[in-house]
Amino acid sequence: MSPETRGAAGRIAARVGLVLLVLFAAFPFYWAVVASFTPEATLFREPSLWPRELLLDHYRALFTERDFWTPIKNSLIVAGTTTVFCVTIGAFAAYALARIEFPFKRAILGFILAVTMFPQISIVSPLYMLLRALRLINTYPGLVLPYVTFAMPLAVWLLVGFFRQLPPDLEEAAMVDGASRWQSFTRVILPLTGPGLATTAILTFIYCWNEFLFALSFTLGPERYTVPVAIALFRGQYQVPWGQILAATVVATAPVAIVVLAFQRRIVQGLTAGAVKG
Repeated sequence: MSPETRGAAGRIAARVGLVLLVLFAAFPFYWAVVASFTPEATLFREPSLWPRELLLDHYRALFTERDFWTPIKNSLIVAGTTTVFCVTIGAFAAYALARIEFPFKRAILGFILAVTMFPQISIVSPLYMLLRALRLINTYPGLVLPYVTFAMPLAVWLLVGFFRQLPPDLEEAAMVDGASRWQSFTRVILPLTGPGLATTAILTFIYCWNEFLFALSFTLGPERYTVPVAIALFRGQYQVPWGQILAATVVATAPVAIVVLAFQRRIVQGLTAGAVKG
């Protein structure tokens, strides 16, 4: 077999493998979409990979019987507030870690990376005691503050990579022209890291949108349930409404999937920058 033939066979095998990987990853969401339009009675009795009839009963019940707008509103408020807070504060912290020399900088960066690896379940109990003492259980601040504990290290870690990608000559030139460090940061560096800030905001928002353990532990009623918790609690004592659960899954997943597909290149760059430059 000639080298050209082996190369062509390798490219074909790679593309086939890529197609199979995409089908494997996308099939659960596809089946959830099909099943969400399928009547409950035929969902398991006659399962089909193709939609035989399109019924909106599950989606209608989702918003008329279960008030699914409230979990969506709660998730938007908590994830949005956490994202704004983490990106704003994280930008200052990441700039200091990337540009300013001070003792134990590497140790601090390593500690931030270690926090991202910390299992959430290990801090649920102390956080619950703290939030209860502050009377923040079942409140928006009571969710935002725990979310910051795991979202802030992610934001700082990603932004450090973006700041390190910028050449220091830009700041030095601005400071030679009379700009202070604050002015060089706000007028030179921040505009150039706009894509990095947007990528960090997207990843932080998705991370908070999908969070389940803290939302389940620190809320007491449906008025503060987030989307993952509300879907998990759809299950009744004697019945599991799979049609409504799958419809809610589609409603909760579709916006996130669209955002990821639209900004996939930026997200990959963000993950790569945070991993390599850190």
